[in-house]
Amino acid sequence: MKRSLLLAALLLASHTVMAKDWDQIRFATEGAYPPFNTTAPDGSVQGFDVDIANALCAEMKAKCTWVKQEWDGMIPALMSRKFDAISASMSITEERKKKVDFTDKYYATPLALVAKKGSALKPELDSLKGKRIGVQRGTVADNFAGRFWADHGVDLVRYAKQEEVYLDLGAGRIDATWVDALEADGGFLTKPAGAEYDFAGSQVFGRNAEEKAVIGEGVGIAIRKRDTELRDKLNTALKAIRANGTYDEIRKKYFPHDIYGE
Repeated sequence: MKRSLLLAALLLASHTVMAKDWDQIRFATEGAYPPFNTTAPDGSVQGFDVDIANALCAEMKAKCTWVKQEWDGMIPALMSRKFDAISASMSITEERKKKVDFTDKYYATPLALVAKKGSALKPELDSLKGKRIGVQRGTVADNFAGRFWADHGVDLVRYAKQEEVYLDLGAGRIDATWVDALEADGGFLTKPAGAEYDFAGSQVFGRNAEEKAVIGEGVGIAIRKRDTELRDKLNTALKAIRANGTYDEIRKKYFPHDIYGE
């Protein structure tokens, strides 16, 4: 009898967990990746990633709270339940999908090489051999460069934050940075510090199936695999803000052109 009662209690508790309403959601972002996520003087987080997630919460009538998390520890912290979702310009890749689930994309961005204006560099192996190329550790740009360039004569220099890459680029300690093109444009090239720099060569969405697998399917919100209800609610909200114009209102604050992609 006791065993039956214990089993019933466990089943009830399990059902209660599965039926979570998600009226409160803890989001994480880095706060160091402008214009997608930045830290304001008062310590709050701002940017496109933050505004989109807040709009989703408003659509869901849920309360959002924010946690700042270093990029390197983002997925481990999600798995240890320090927060419920990551809205930090995280690309949806096959490697990451082994550990976490994602919502539908909320934007898509190519990778690009940034160097001094007039540079003859291109995002191609032959052009980059013998050069020092800076990347933010753990990003898609890092994964791409590590897979296709690092063992073939390109000196890859890894940094904890993208802003540190730009500082070393400006100081001449690296030849170029390989980076998310939208972040480079909004977070560096349009700023005074980036006045002498520009994109070098073409931007890359993936020139073949192998490159596309590394770059991913766009950028989504990462959640734990078990939280399928949260994923579905976020996807429904994302469709709603795309349809009602909220998404475009937010996008226009940061970008003059469409960044959603096909």
